[in-house]
Amino acid sequence: MTIQGTNRVRVRVPRVPRIWGHGFAESTPEQHPQRSATVSKISAAASKLWKESQPTLSEPTSQPTLPRAFYLLLFFGGILWIVAAQGLALRAAQGLVIRFNLSLFSDLIQQTFFLFLLLWGFATIRWIATRTPGPSGFSGIRSTNALPSRPTTSEEWQRGVALGWGMLLAALIPMMLHGSLHPEFSLAPSNWAIALISLATIAVASLALEVAFRGFLFQNFIAATGPVFATLFLSLAYATLSSYRPNATPLSVMITFFFGILYCIAYLQTRALWLGWGMHFAWNTAAAILFGLPLAGDAAYNNLIFTSVTGPTWLTGGPYGPEAALFTLIVLFAAILILYRITRHYAWEYTYTPAAPAGHPMDIAPPPAHTAMEAAAASAPLVQILSTTPTAPSTNPTIEDHLHRNQSH
Repeated sequence: MTIQGTNRVRVRVPRVPRIWGHGFAESTPEQHPQRSATVSKISAAASKLWKESQPTLSEPTSQPTLPRAFYLLLFFGGILWIVAAQGLALRAAQGLVIRFNLSLFSDLIQQTFFLFLLLWGFATIRWIATRTPGPSGFSGIRSTNALPSRPTTSEEWQRGVALGWGMLLAALIPMMLHGSLHPEFSLAPSNWAIALISLATIAVASLALEVAFRGFLFQNFIAATGPVFATLFLSLAYATLSSYRPNATPLSVMITFFFGILYCIAYLQTRALWLGWGMHFAWNTAAAILFGLPLAGDAAYNNLIFTSVTGPTWLTGGPYGPEAALFTLIVLFAAILILYRITRHYAWEYTYTPAAPAGHPMDIAPPPAHTAMEAAAASAPLVQILSTTPTAPSTNPTIEDHLHRNQSH
């Protein structure tokens, strides 16, 4: 169309194509061959980058999900191996003690054998039952028994030690205020050596208990029944076994049950035994070696300090130790809340499973309207403004003179 005015300019307005996909209308190759080739290259490169940035859709795995009954069989197989490993460790320790006169190291040797048999036995059971590819050697043994190597290993263990130490101090506060603790010191050099052996024995024994109750068995029982039932059941089993220890009471069994709950939560929050082992080790070491108190009815570790207690059994725990004192139950409830607080970032880092893309790749054909629209847009030229020479004289002499000078040049 033509717009008349001071400057008469002819404007050719083509039909503007609909924009789709790239955000601009393309010109025909005949009009701009170089531009069309450049745009095609850019479009191809952008399409390639977009496809590479998208997650690859994998075919559904052909490996079937293992049934819950399979994990139950692994669980019961693990129980049988614990019983067998305990008997083998006792026999092996007795043989070494008698042959080499190592009565001072008897408990340490037995617990070391027991831990060794648990670690290797559970890894062997896992490999025989599943035959799935995974970490081999020592790494496979650690992963099977919930002892992974990761950057926060030492941090988790240290936090567990701090929490276990604080729990014991809090549990002893009522006894201290009541004046129920009467320590006696025996700091002979030989007792220091025995105390170091006791310290190593407690470290190995506490780790063996964690591996037995919160390692292989706990993992498979969770897969078979879920974390809640597995936690309650294994904590109940842990408490039931403690009822056969010397001087056990109904209150000590209840407290041991909640100790089991605490250690299970430590595993569930971190998917490892480092935190639970730290708590277990710190509680036992502080109670037996540093304060000279009975450890679940066993006073064999009181070498440097021996503490006699007076007062009611519900306050002091009596000959069973602080694990039979009523205030320990309150301390455990507070410790569970603190444990949740200090393991929130571990729970996010080690228990969160990101969704993995999967399925069948599919190429869907565009609708006919889309195809027709692209075909129409491909043949449309760009909008172009063409200058024309006015056919009638301008009403402004200055502009008319300017136009004549431009035409003469």
